[in-house]
Amino acid sequence: MTTIWWVLAGLAVALELATGTFYLLMIALGLVAGAVTSHLGLPLVAQIATAAVVGGGATAAWHWKRAREPAAAQASENRDVHLDIGAQVRVESWSPDRTARVEYRGAQWSVRLAAGAPVVAGLCVVRAVEGNWLVVAPER
Repeated sequence: MTTIWWVLAGLAVALELATGTFYLLMIALGLVAGAVTSHLGLPLVAQIATAAVVGGGATAAWHWKRAREPAAAQASENRDVHLDIGAQVRVESWSPDRTARVEYRGAQWSVRLAAGAPVVAGLCVVRAVEGNWLVVAPER
């Protein structure tokens, strides 16, 4: 029976690697606990109960931890996705439609003024990246 527990744990880990679902690692942890209880010679009912408690508990603990974390910013506003966010650009003048062209990283970029931001020429900070547009707001 011990071998079956280890094979199931290995399958859960392999499935997690294929799907990227971290919860499967918590289930695999429970299956490992079942294997350990089998090594200790405990009866099948104790093995299953241990696997269920450890796997279910680890899954519930991970879910609770994730629920308490703040939500990540949208991809267009997330610095982990776009390293341009937070960069400074100099806007010489704005068009009536609140857009401009700026020199940034050695090329011309189209920029759009962030919603609610005042139309002020000068130094601006990139707040988001939407497609090939930089969304900027005046530096405060």
